[in-house]
Amino acid sequence: MKIQILGTGCPKCKKLAENAELAAKKLGIDYTLEKVTQINDIMAFGVMMTPALVVDGVVKSVGKVVSLEDIKAMFF
Repeated sequence: MKIQILGTGCPKCKKLAENAELAAKKLGIDYTLEKVTQINDIMAFGVMMTPALVVDGVVKSVGKVVSLEDIKAMFF
């Protein structure tokens, strides 16, 4: 599974990355985590607000820090 965090590195972006990584570890998912920080790359996903969570190329959340439990549900 490829998990991408779209954001410039703000505290909310870091928290979302932390939650996503923890969710993947708790579920025992084999994953890679990528932080997408360049504005043009973020906009290529059609995202105008950060942080955003992308799982296997699909935007799952935009503009908020998603809880650990909600992220677990997004992985399936």
